[in-house]
Formats: sequence, structure tokens, C-alpha cells
Amino acid sequence: MDTVTLNNGVVMPLEGFGVFQVPDGEVCRKSVLDAIASGYRLIDTAAAYMNEKAVGEAIKESGVDRKDLFITTKLWVQDASYEGAKKAFETSLENLGLDYLDLYLIHQPVGDYYAAYRAMEELYKEGRVRAIGVCNFYPDRITDLALHMDVIPAVNQVELHPFFQQESAIKNMKELGIQAEAWGPFAEGNHRIFTHPVLSAIGAKYGKSAAQVALRWNVQRGVVIIPKSTHKERMEQNIDIWDFSLSDEDMAEIAKLDIGHSEIVDHGSPAFMRMLTGMKIHA
Repeated sequence: MDTVTLNNGVVMPLEGFGVFQVPDGEVCRKSVLDAIASGYRLIDTAAAYMNEKAVGEAIKESGVDRKDLFITTKLWVQDASYEGAKKAFETSLENLGLDYLDLYLIHQPVGDYYAAYRAMEELYKEGRVRAIGVCNFYPDRITDLALHMDVIPAVNQVELHPFFQQESAIKNMKELGIQAEAWGPFAEGNHRIFTHPVLSAIGAKYGKSAAQVALRWNVQRGVVIIPKSTHKERMEQNIDIWDFSLSDEDMAEIAKLDIGHSEIVDHGSPAFMRMLTGMKIHA
């Protein structure tokens, strides 16, 4: 497993396991246990996923030393304020059964996220979280935040896959010293990604699947990936990408698949902003 070094010197695995839409309880607990057993050391959850407790149970049950794991969770819109962030951080730690986080992210650029980030800066300076960052911040928002905060975000987790490649956004993040991390590296199954002819043809040269090619493509761009599955066999396949490399020609062919926009979510939609604001995860 390759790693990246964040802008504060913290080392982060280039591949992890995501639990978005994995239901809390036994399914999530077993999925995380299987992921850790398969070799994953980065686990990515969020308060809004409503499964932090199951993730925490799996971490405890895994028997892997805490220092060998990299645990990420996220602050939801409902708690995007200074006091809200402080309280939400404590709730997430309690749910996870941990005394520190490796990475804490603002989930969406909605609400008073500037005040929330200032609270996160304090948690970082106190040593309660090893790195802080954001999700879904487009180039203008991430640049603005980076230029006006004491602690430059270590990570920006955004939608990145062969059909929405965001090369200019990644370039901007690199210029700011921010690590790009991909949510939805399989495009949520769109474009028949698992059987896509271009990805499948490239994979055939290496004895790999279209899915493995999609993941390898992102890590070769220096992007952290967090694929999700509740099936151990697929988890093992998803992490089996470190014994081959795509050629420049392969990368160029995949570059042609970019459609230049998301088909999953429109962050510029007023209706989407209202939905995010209206989504409450606690009383």
C-alpha cells in the first residue's frame, strides 16, 4: 500500500475503505472488520452516514493497533458553527470509541463553515485530531478557505472518477498544498463502469478488472481513494491494485472519458442547498 504525506507531515494511505450508505449495525460492523482483515487501514465515515458506532465497534474488535489505523469522519451541515463543531466532534469521538481522530472534514461548504473550521483549527492545535480538511469544496471555495485560515486544509474530498476527472481542480489543490481524495471513485456505477469497454480493454492487458483500472488510474494521479463494498471478495479485489501500473497511453485513453461535469449531484443547485440544510441528523 502506497501512502501520501499531507501538508503537515502526517502520512495517509492512498487507499481506504468508505462506508457511505452502509447501514449502521451488523452490516457495517462486519464490512469494516472484513476491510481491515483485507488490509485496509484508512476507514472513512461521517456523522451523516449514521454508522459511526458500528465503525467504532469494528475498530475495537479488529485487534489492530490504533496507531496503525487512519480514521476519518466528517462534520455535518447541521453543526456548521463554532460551538456546533466542538460538540459534534465530541459526539463523533464518543460514537467511534476513540480519543483522537486522524482526519476531520467539513462535509459540505454550507452554513457557517468558516466558524466551524476555526473550531477545528483549535482541535488540531490541541492535538485532538492529526489533520483537518473539507469535502466538496470547488476551486473557488477551497482557495478562499486556504487563503483566510491559519491551517491550510490537508485534504479536500471531492467526486473524482474517469467520467468526472477534475484535472484543473486537482492542479489548484496541488498548488495550495492540499491532498485530493476521491469519493465515488466508481461513479456510483454510472456509465457501466464495471464493464466499460475502454477500462475493460486496458485491464485485460494486466489481468485486472475495469474497476481495478479505475482505481489504479486515480492513485496514479496522486488521488486518495475510498472504494466501498459490503462483499469481502470485492474489497480484496479493490485493494489488489498495487502490483501493476498503467502506461502513459492507458492514462491518455482514460482521459478521453471525461465528460467534464457531475451526473451524481449538482452542488450549484439551490434545491440541493435547501436539501442539505434541511437534513437533520440529530434533534
